[in-house]
Parts: sequence; C-alpha cells; structure tokens
Amino acid sequence: MIPALALAATLLVAPVATPAAPALTWRDCATPQTAQRLQCAELDVPGATLRLARLPALDPARRIGSLLVNPGGPGGSGADVVGYGGLRLATPEFAELNQRFDIIGFDPRGVGGSTPAVTCGPVHDPAVSRFPVDDAGYARLAAHNRDVGLGCRGPRDVDTATVAEDVERIRLAIGEERISWLGASYGTEIGALYAARHPQHVRAMVLDGAVDHALPMRRAVLDAAAATEDALLRFARWCAGTCGDDVLARYDALMTTGAPSAQLGRHATPEELAAGVYSHLYFPQLWPRLADALRAAPADASALTSAMPFGSAEYPAYRAVGCQDFPSPFTGPADLRRTADRVREAAPHSWRYSEFWDFASGCLGWPVPAANPPHAEPVRGAPPILVVGGEHDPATPLTWARSLAARIERSVLLTYAEDGHTGVYNSACARSHEAAYLISGTPGTTPQTRSLPCQKG
Repeated sequence: MIPALALAATLLVAPVATPAAPALTWRDCATPQTAQRLQCAELDVPGATLRLARLPALDPARRIGSLLVNPGGPGGSGADVVGYGGLRLATPEFAELNQRFDIIGFDPRGVGGSTPAVTCGPVHDPAVSRFPVDDAGYARLAAHNRDVGLGCRGPRDVDTATVAEDVERIRLAIGEERISWLGASYGTEIGALYAARHPQHVRAMVLDGAVDHALPMRRAVLDAAAATEDALLRFARWCAGTCGDDVLARYDALMTTGAPSAQLGRHATPEELAAGVYSHLYFPQLWPRLADALRAAPADASALTSAMPFGSAEYPAYRAVGCQDFPSPFTGPADLRRTADRVREAAPHSWRYSEFWDFASGCLGWPVPAANPPHAEPVRGAPPILVVGGEHDPATPLTWARSLAARIERSVLLTYAEDGHTGVYNSACARSHEAAYLISGTPGTTPQTRSLPCQKG
C-alpha cells in the first residue's frame, strides 16, 4: 500500500500497452446466500490483485461468451453483484442472459475484495461544510480534504483509465477475443473508456445511466443538481397523491433546523439529511420508506442518516477514485460561492447534496493530481453500443446519455420514463431491450434511427 502523495509521481505516467495476462483459475465459492454455481478467482494486475466472480452459462451448448458487469460507484463491487444477484440479474428480463453468458463481475482496484483496498481516515466531518460561506470555511474544507487524501492508503493508479486497462487484462485472462459489457452509472464510464481504447475487443456493450466524461465539471455539477431537484419534486408529488402528506414542506423544515439522530448519537446537519434523502430517490420502491423517514425525522432522523453515502464502506474508494476522475474546478472561495449560488438556483430545495457537488467540493485540496480529468474520448470502430438514459434519473441526467451517445460512433440511445437511477434497476422495459441486444449483438433499430423509447407502464 502506497501513501497518497507517493502516488503523485506515478499517476501522470502515459499508458503503456497492456501485457498478456495469465489464465484465471476458477474455484467453487458458493455459500447458502449466493447463487449455487458461483465461482471465484483472483487476477494480479500491476499494483493490485483483483477479485472476480463468475456465474457460468446455464446452457453451455448455446453459450455466447463472457458478459462483464459493473454496478457503478466508484466503489461498487461487481463480484458481490454477481454473487448476490444485484443488477437485477435474477429478473425474468435477464433470464436468458444467465442461460447464454458466463456472467463475470470484478471488484476494481482498491474496491471491495480486491487488494489492497482503499482505506482512509474519516472522510466526512460534520463540522466542515461543503458549502462554505466565507474564506475561512473554504480553507477549512480544503485542509480537511487534503488531510483525508494524505491519510488514504491503497493501490496505485485508481483512476478509471487504469481500470479500463484492467478490463483488458481480464479479457486476456479469460481467453475471449471479444467481451460483452453491462455497466450501470459509473460502470458506463469504465465501459465507454474501454470501448474507446479497445474497440476491436467489444462484442456488445450496454451503458445504462450514462456518465459523460467529456463534460466540464461545472456543467456536470449543475446538471446533477437539477436532476436531483427533479427527482425530489416528483417524489413529493407522488406522496401528495399517495400518502396525503406535504413531504416537501417537511423536507424544507429539516433543511432549516437539522434533526437529532440516535444512529449518529448527535444532531444531524441539513447537509447530512439531504444526503440521506438523496439515497432514497434512487429507487421508487423506497419512496414509502422515505415518506415515513421524513415524518419521523424531527424526533429521530436515524432512517435518513443511516442512508448517508458518507457512512458507507465504499465511500473511501468513492472519494479516492472520484478525485482522480472529477477534480474540483474551483479556483478560490469566490469561485466556489458563485458556483454554489448557481446550484441553489438549479435546485432550490435539494441543493445541499448532489453527487457532483460531492466530487467538486470533496476533491478541493486533494493532494494527488487527477490522472483522468474530464475530457472527450470518442468511440470509433466498435460495434453498435446501446446507451440508456432515464427521463427522471436523480443521478445521471438524460442529457448525459444523449451527449455520450453523440460521441460513440453507431450508438443507439434507449430512453425510459420510469423514475429512479438507471433502467437496469428501475425499468423492466429497459432490461428487456438490454437483454435482447446483448444476446443478438444488434440494438433493434437502424443507425439512422439511433433511438428507442420505453413507455412507462
């Protein structure tokens, strides 16, 4: 494990050709809680050992090949997704994928069971606001983030460009000429970068909940804030008609006062409560629970604070990887405050938490230069790729799917109307299209059409 500052000299090294990888040795690793055909393996890559999990195709005679999956993050465990049925792999829409593919998930370097894992000291300090109102608060935030970065330990080169080369090492290790890919959220960034650099080794690729790494950080910050606001307002309208409650008024009151939290053992800040609400917006099936949590919050906001991203086991990797890909754009206190004013305009209720403000403010003062900052990397020479975006996704706005699809040659854009983050988690229609495309290798429309709709229902 390498101290954060010691990484700086290695992060700016130009990428080199990916060497051949050794073949994987798969072993049975099923438990009573996992799929019974689960197999596991490890793969050594420069600076790390990756954990992999595989579900062999149920119909070997009709096997198409290997389907690599990534659930997002940064910090999400692909191995756990495969082992425990995440990414809706057990749904009827994806049943044929289990028949026809070896489904492989991996923990990216620094994540989950890959070693060494990213570890940091306390990343979140409730006394340090991500919206500093003066120069002293800005200095406190920058100093806190610098100290967090200096305290992080983990593998070298955790940026997404390096992870994309690890995907190529996995392809070589499994002995496939071409791979298929199903990536959600941050998994779309890995997939798009892999396709840009290794288009000849892509058979089919779904990028669901698209992150467009070409967008400047300020644009991404405002887009994400507006998407979160839209999701909060849609939740409030749903609750007005379903649970007969003005949850937006409850939310706004909490943002003024904060609330006690037995789970934290102290008073929760408005920024913390906003983050806990945000996590519930990902899945409409959680909206009834969110309504209950908002009613209970004035007495005890534990249901909200227990959902804060800051407290998750994945958050150190989220921050360490995120600061390599999404560096803070702020040039000083006045610049941050101007951008914060624009965020408040875009999200007058939910402005206290959105993911790209988390990156922009959380990477301020980070001690390691970003190895993979936002930039355009067109995809040419790959088969048609299916890009998926939701009209009301709280984390990855539909505009990002459109802009990403525009720089992927021969791509097709699939849109869905359901609420929630990614179609794979929230739209049976999107899953049906994705499965059909992954099996056939063709996205079901002509290059001239370039789009497919899913209707709600």
